[in-house]
Amino acid sequence: MPLVEDSPREDNNTQIPPTTLNHDNEAHNEEHDDDNDVPVNKKTSFNGRLNQYFHTAKPTSSAPPAISSTKQTSTRTTSSPLKRKRTTPPTSTSTTTSTRITRSRSRSSTSTRTSTTSSTTSSTTSSPRPRKPTTPSSASTSLLTDTIPPNLTLLLVGVNPGILTGITGYAYAHPSNLFWKLLHWSGITPIRHPPSDTYKLPESYNIGNTNIVERPTRDASMLSKKEMDAGVPILEAKVREKRPEAVCLVGKSIWEAVWRVKVGRGIRKEEFRYGWQDEGMNLGRVGGDDGGWEGARVFVATTTSGLAAGMSVMEKREVWDELGRWVVERRKVWEGKREKGGSDGVKVE
Repeated sequence: MPLVEDSPREDNNTQIPPTTLNHDNEAHNEEHDDDNDVPVNKKTSFNGRLNQYFHTAKPTSSAPPAISSTKQTSTRTTSSPLKRKRTTPPTSTSTTTSTRITRSRSRSSTSTRTSTTSSTTSSTTSSPRPRKPTTPSSASTSLLTDTIPPNLTLLLVGVNPGILTGITGYAYAHPSNLFWKLLHWSGITPIRHPPSDTYKLPESYNIGNTNIVERPTRDASMLSKKEMDAGVPILEAKVREKRPEAVCLVGKSIWEAVWRVKVGRGIRKEEFRYGWQDEGMNLGRVGGDDGGWEGARVFVATTTSGLAAGMSVMEKREVWDELGRWVVERRKVWEGKREKGGSDGVKVE
C-alpha cells in the first residue's frame, strides 16, 4: 500500500483535506498493525525466514504463534471491513505457515517412530536369546553300584538312580534330595554325610544301598509299573543272598510294587501304612528246616526326592525318626560284636 510521506510545510495555514488525513491515519494504523505482527512472524526460531524453521529443533513452540496470528487477523478483518483485500494475504500466509508446521511435525514424528521401530526390530533380529541347556530325562547307564556286604544292619532300597546320581556314581546326589539330611536328622548317621560318602556307609555304620530299578531317570514317575514289578524278584534275590537284618524301602511306590508281586494285586488305600510291616511280608525268606531264614523285616519310609511335595519335611522326619531310633539301638549291638570280632546279624525284635 502506498504511504503518504509528510513533506515540509511551508505554509502553516495550508489545510489538508479530510480525505487525505483519514487515508494517512488508516495507512499509519495499518503499518502499526504490521509492526505488531513482527514479533509473531519473526520468532527467533524463524530468524525472519520461514524456511529456516526446518533447521530448528523446537517444533512445539511454533504452533501458538500461528493461532495468535490468525486471531489478530480475524480481529482486523472485523474492525476494518473495507480493507479485506489487504488482510487476505496475511491470513493466507498464516494458514500456510500453520499447515507447513503441522506437516513438518508429522514428518518428524513419523520418521522418529520409524527409526525407533527399525532399531528395535534390528536389535531383536540380530541378538536372539540363547537357549538354556536342558537336562536329559533319562540315561541308559549309571555309575552307581550296590553296596551290599553280608549281614548288614540295614539295607536302604531306592526306586532308581537320578540323572546326577547316574553321572557321579553317588547315591541321592541331587542337592534338592533330602536323603542325607534325613539320615542325619533321624540319627541313622551321627553326622551329615555328603553323597560322595556313599561307599563309606557299610564300613562306618553297617548300612548298605541298592535300587529296585537300575535305569536312571530324572523322576521316578517316568518308570512304568511293569518295570517296577520286574525289579522285585531281583531285589528279593539280593536280600536272600546277603541277608540284611532289615530293609528300608525309600518311597511308597517300591512297597506298592512289592505288594503287587507278592500278593498278586494292588494295595488298597486302607492297607497302606508307613513304618514296619507285618513279618509275613519279609523279603528274601528261605524255607526249610536246614538253613531256613525268616527274611528281612520291611520298613516303608517316605520318598526323599525334592520333586515330591505330597508330604511336608516335618511329616517325613516323623517317619524317618522311627527308623532312626531302631538303628541307633541296633548299632550298639553291631559295634559290640565288631569289637569281639563277630559278624553275625542280629534278629529284629
